[in-house]
Amino acid sequence: MVLAIGISALVLLAINAVLYSSLNLRQATVETVDAESPVDSAVNFLKRDLQNCVTPTNGTTKVLSGGFRAGNGITSVGVSEPVAIEMFTATGTLADKAPWSDIQRVTYELKNPADMSSRGKDLYRSVWRNLLTVSTPQVDDQLMLSGVDNIKFSCYDGAIWNDTWDTTSTVSVNTNLPLAVRVTIQMAGNAAAQPIQLVVPIDSIARTNIVITSATTMGI
Repeated sequence: MVLAIGISALVLLAINAVLYSSLNLRQATVETVDAESPVDSAVNFLKRDLQNCVTPTNGTTKVLSGGFRAGNGITSVGVSEPVAIEMFTATGTLADKAPWSDIQRVTYELKNPADMSSRGKDLYRSVWRNLLTVSTPQVDDQLMLSGVDNIKFSCYDGAIWNDTWDTTSTVSVNTNLPLAVRVTIQMAGNAAAQPIQLVVPIDSIARTNIVITSATTMGI
């Protein structure tokens, strides 16, 4: 009887150790998944917005198709903080009651978190849907990711990566969309950690002001 009780106790101790380890592993897995979910969501939004960028319109009048700007300290109408990128993209949600099209202006910028004890800044996606308004635009802010140290957009022109891109500037040679955009997000708290990086090709055909003429020969 004593031997049986001793064996049972050992078995119970082993089961308890396995159960405890399983619970710890489950908790660690849940925390990892929860931490990765906002990153995956932010990456998906970035990729979708960039892939659907609208080709800039030449001229001073830009209705439903504005410019494409990337760099540091960009001022965007209706956004309080400097933005890292501003683009017009066809990712708007169509609805019967919505008085605007699927083209919307989207910016990405870093803002100070509400909790000042938090590390890093918050990455926001700001959307201006009603592009035909003549008053101050109503911009909707969407929190994408917290704990970000910095975000950088680099634009590929076919030869090199450029840290700035501005199709609205009269002195810039960048009059069209880049061939690709590289996004680098460095999270706060661990400078040695590898940054989150993605490269998004942009497939867009631009209109030009060149008039194509064809010569016709009589009798042919």
